Amino acid sequence: VQLQASGGGLVQAGDSLRLSCAASGRTLSTYIMGWFRQAPGKEREFVAAISRSGSITSYADSVKGRSTISRDNAKNTVYLQMNSLKPEDTAVYYCAADESEVARAVREYDYWGQGTLVTVSS
Repeated sequence: VQLQASGGGLVQAGDSLRLSCAASGRTLSTYIMGWFRQAPGKEREFVAAISRSGSITSYADSVKGRSTISRDNAKNTVYLQMNSLKPEDTAVYYCAADESEVARAVREYDYWGQGTLVTVSS
């Protein structure tokens, strides 16, 4: 499966942004989907994940209550809605696909998109 993340940009603190991840090559419903981010000089970290049906979601504490992961299997697309953005949310955001189960570890994910940059100014 090939993943293409989009929707990043430069926003101000407090703004909202919706990231999209479009899949091609295989049906998205085959996979658990996750969002990760990597800030300059830091390791890639988990943001959110969603089960194949969308019935189970998981969030990092740093974004819980401010972000919502969702999926539209008919459109082969996963979304990450981020609200009340903070400067510390600045990072390259990656979507990833996992063939097994909902997970938070980078090593559990089998396929990765190229990333989209989110910059939040104070």
